[in-house]
Amino acid sequence: MRAKTIQNAINKKFDDWVKSIEDKELRKLVDKNSIITGGCITSMFQNEPVNDFDLYFTNKETAEAVANYYVAQFKKVKQNHANGNIIDITVETTVSRIRIIVKSAGVASIEGTDSYMSATYDYVQKVTEVLRSEVEGESNERNKYQPLFISSNAITLSDKIQVIVRFFGSIEEVHKNFDFIHVQNYWLSSDRRLYVNMKSLQSILEKQLYYNGSLYPIASLIRTKKFIKRGWNIDAGQYLKMCWQVSKLDLNDISVLEDQLIGVDTAYFIVLISVLRSKFEKEKEEGRIFVPTWEYITELIDKIF
Repeated sequence: MRAKTIQNAINKKFDDWVKSIEDKELRKLVDKNSIITGGCITSMFQNEPVNDFDLYFTNKETAEAVANYYVAQFKKVKQNHANGNIIDITVETTVSRIRIIVKSAGVASIEGTDSYMSATYDYVQKVTEVLRSEVEGESNERNKYQPLFISSNAITLSDKIQVIVRFFGSIEEVHKNFDFIHVQNYWLSSDRRLYVNMKSLQSILEKQLYYNGSLYPIASLIRTKKFIKRGWNIDAGQYLKMCWQVSKLDLNDISVLEDQLIGVDTAYFIVLISVLRSKFEKEKEEGRIFVPTWEYITELIDKIF
């Protein structure tokens, strides 16, 4: 697909999404301060179907307002659903981060299942597709862009929109958290233009993964499997870059491990983190410090996967 065609397609999709926002002030904010970047642009360059349009925001104010808006929308949808028990979801903000807290769960879905043990990545992917087909099968405009899943980092809407609240800022700040160079083309709502990174374009044309460095190297290692299945290639040097960054992490710190495993991909390893946290809390109550051993971790992973 040509760059101009991609730009027009994003303009149309963005306008359609903005139109669905009932809060007029929020519409103004997102219309001015949105970024679309990531795999959707890569897919369009390759003439492949888009899984999601990933939206980021250029400032904290917009990201926080969007998070609060869709948390409120989610609670309404959840309450109206057949299994719609009200659950405790809050938006927590610091100077550098916005985090959505789902009490007693890592993700929440309108299907009604909010426990860690059912929130594996494959489960989330499968149920999201089912929910999308149900919601999008209804042509009523009022049903468009409903929140389907909420995690600490992102909100998945129907109609192929994913809102990322974990990161915000300039495109340079957002891309600091991206691992592979091929996902660094982007579109800005401020001027409604598509910006093509030539290194990204080269990577796409060659279908060659180039690791750009990331805050989440473990998530990057895991993500390579997905790309290889799609026919991409990666050399040993790129793996070495990721391994070097992993070596700098203290994975005995459960908070570090959780941040790494969830990373920027919704619901990765939530079950593992849940079990480790429960074990840590139990040991703490008994006056001991829990440090996971290799034997414990491998046994746990083999049970979960």
